[in-house]
Amino acid sequence: MTANEKARAKAEQAVGKIARAAGRATGNTKLVAKGEAAEAMGKARENKESLKETGRH
Repeated sequence: MTANEKARAKAEQAVGKIARAAGRATGNTKLVAKGEAAEAMGKARENKESLKETGRH
């Protein structure tokens, strides 16, 4: 996994967690959903990069 893609995946996960927590704190269900989606995108990106790295070895 390239360092840039790994950082991007972790950043997406962090943004998602923050948005989800803020949504829950304020009762904003749209923000909770957006946070969950961002977190899922970060995890998917991380998994994709891990698979690409596995294929190289």
